[in-house]
This record gives sequence, C-alpha cells and structure tokens, in this order.
Amino acid sequence: MAIEIERKFLVNKDLLPLPNDGKKLIQGYIWSDPQKSLRIRIAGEKAFLTIKSGNDILKRSEFEYEIPMTDAHELLELCDAKIEKTRYLIPMAQYTWEVDVFHGDNQGLIVAEIELASSEEQIQLPEWIDQEVSNDPKYLNVSLIENPFIKW
Repeated sequence: MAIEIERKFLVNKDLLPLPNDGKKLIQGYIWSDPQKSLRIRIAGEKAFLTIKSGNDILKRSEFEYEIPMTDAHELLELCDAKIEKTRYLIPMAQYTWEVDVFHGDNQGLIVAEIELASSEEQIQLPEWIDQEVSNDPKYLNVSLIENPFIKW
C-alpha cells in the first residue's frame, strides 16, 4: 500500500518566482466521499487513474495507475465537473514543491504542496509560503470542484 504524506500551503504570488515550464492538468472525480475518491487526471501527455482513501487529510493511502489517454478522456466525460490548473515543480533542498495555479472557477488560487517521508518531518518553508492549509478540507481538489474558490 502506498501512503501519501502531504502538506499544503497558500502562496504569496508576489514572492513566487514561477518557472517557465508548467504542466497543464485536467482532473475530475468519478466518485468521492470523506473516506475515499477515484480521480481521473490528464497531466500533459499522460493520463492517470488514482484511488485515495483515509480520513486523515495529511496522510492517506494512494494508488495511482497510468491509463491510455483515450480512456482518460472518456472517463472525464463521466465527471460532473473538472478542475484545471497548471503545475510547476520547484526543487528546494531535498524536496520538490508542487505549485498549482488554478484556472476556471478556481482562478486566483495558488497552492503549494510538499510530500514528506513522515508526518513529523520538519521542513524549511520558502519565503513565498503564506499560510498552511493542510488541515482545511476546503482546499482539497475534490472540495474545490463542489465549492470553487470564486464562490468563497
């Protein structure tokens, strides 16, 4: 079983030097509830099916499988709504920050995520981090589909 330990932060866009090479992501959820979700994602030229489970926002089981692009497009048609964002990878020390700049109904939201080896791991935060939102479920992608940023 793969365990994902992830912390999430809001970003001060005025202090963030974004790289030029972001990757466009489109994703939707076939089903989701507080305990589990089934996500379809197109990331550039690849597509993935991801199952997440667990009620701890910081630490969940995650299973991800590459799928054919044609299957991903068909599965995304089954989703009621989709999220679109551009993901930028920013290496710092031994970590890689994933910075998501959202589009569409979540325009204006910029979130940085970092995956850790343990939930107790200490990290040095870059100057462009504004505040931690790891424990706030409204920042989960599955929540942003149901209650997008423009409605806050």
